[in-house]
Amino acid sequence: MKLQKIILVSTAAVLAIGAGAALAQFQKPEDAIKYRQSAFTVMANSFGKIGAVVKGEAPYNKDEVAKNAAVVAMLSTLPWQAFGPGTEGGKAQPLIWSDGAKFKAASEKMQLAVADLNKAAQSGDQESIKKAFGIASTSCKNCHDDFKKK
Repeated sequence: MKLQKIILVSTAAVLAIGAGAALAQFQKPEDAIKYRQSAFTVMANSFGKIGAVVKGEAPYNKDEVAKNAAVVAMLSTLPWQAFGPGTEGGKAQPLIWSDGAKFKAASEKMQLAVADLNKAAQSGDQESIKKAFGIASTSCKNCHDDFKKK
């Protein structure tokens, strides 16, 4: 009986979370724009801190790099819900909405790259971190080149 209750509560929690994500509507297009730009800003801040270490501009601190990589990996999953129909504008190029498949592929590639960066950062291996950072950085740059207004 106890296991059934745990399963029931867990299922209800998953459904509530799923419904919450599905209902994460934005009252106005400006709200969606602000949300996604905020997520990208915080992500860029933590990514930049890792970059400073990789470039030798800041001392290596395993715990700080790991923390920042975890933040980037988590935030990399957030902005995409704010690119729905009717949310055009901000720093986003119209290509996001006219070629959604290309944009989705680029976002998924970036998320995988930062997940790999997070794994490398959690390991503490500086060479792996540098390699993963380079790949993630390229992924970010490619997406900015194609989908972000200059």
